[in-house]
Formats: sequence, C-alpha cells, structure tokens
Amino acid sequence: MPDARMVLRRELPVGSVGRLSSGWWAMWCVLATEGALFAYLLFSHFYIASQAHAPFTDGGPPKLHLAIPGTILLLTASATAWWGERGIMRGRPGQLRLGLGATVVLGAVFLALQAKEWHDKSFGLDKDAYSSLFFTITGFHMAHVVVGLLMLIALLAWSLLGYFDQRRHSALSIGALYWHFVTAVWVAVFSALYLAPHFGVAP
Repeated sequence: MPDARMVLRRELPVGSVGRLSSGWWAMWCVLATEGALFAYLLFSHFYIASQAHAPFTDGGPPKLHLAIPGTILLLTASATAWWGERGIMRGRPGQLRLGLGATVVLGAVFLALQAKEWHDKSFGLDKDAYSSLFFTITGFHMAHVVVGLLMLIALLAWSLLGYFDQRRHSALSIGALYWHFVTAVWVAVFSALYLAPHFGVAP
C-alpha cells in the first residue's frame, strides 16, 4: 500500500509555475475583464464620433508627434520585459535585472509623454463627448501603466534579493503577462484614437 504522504505529495504540488500556477489563470481572468472594458470604451468612441458633425474638439485629429514615440517606447518596454524573463529561464539573473530595469525606465518615460500630451491639449475632460472619451480612454490606460510599473518595481526588487531562478519565477511570468497586455491595449488605443482618423477611418 503506498505511503499516504507520498500520494499527497504527488496530488497536491506546492509552488507550481507557469500554466500550472493558479495566479497565471487568475491573471488571464483579470485581463479578460479589462480587455472588455477597453473594447466598450473604444466602441463608444467610434459610435459617438459617427453621430457627431464635428468629431474633434480642437478641429482636427490628435497629433502624432508624442504618440508615435510613446508607442515605440511601450513596444520596446515589452521586448525588454520578455528578454529579461527569458534571461532567468536560462539561469541569468543579471539579464533579468537589466531587462526589468530597462522596462521600468521606458514605461516611466511613456507616462511622462502622456502627461505632456494631456497638458498641451487645448480642451479639458468636460468640454464635450469626444474630449470626455479621449481623456477617459487614455486615462484608464495610464492607470494600467502605473499598476504595471508598480508590479515591475516589486519584481525588480525581488530579483535583486535573489527570489527568482530557473524553476521559481511564476510571479515574474504573471507580471510580464500583465505588462504585455498593457502594451497590446495601447496599440489598440493608438490605432483607434490616433492613426484611424489620419487614414480617413471614422471618426
């Protein structure tokens, strides 16, 4: 008769990682709800704009001089997060720390560019429906970037303390997943709010 402790040890693993981790699936559930939120907001943006005679508050589509560099920064930040995660999977903690540090810096610069764009706008949140949706959509995204940066800073601190190795890095994978989601959402927001109007797509 097998030892009960051995059976329990096989049936109830401790410290599971990757897709075996409950946190991994919990994060996917969070991302599904957040993705639905942004989908509703973007749909509202296109719907309101399609009903308006003058869809843009300041007379023209949003300028791209800050949005394009910001997009490049976020895409690069997602790449450095991926690179750092691959580093710890190969037993290179230095690569992980460098990747996380670069991601934090790039994300912070993106926030600074977004804040400058807000400051330079000639209208406010309560000007009309377009301005309300513009600030709401970009504001929600900025809030997600802040949450992502807080996650990355915590992960960077834990990596400096040696908490991660080739086998134990579940928290890192979950945090990187969230950051990639933040980047993907921005690509959708950038395409809808900034690029589409310049290519004659509604609004």
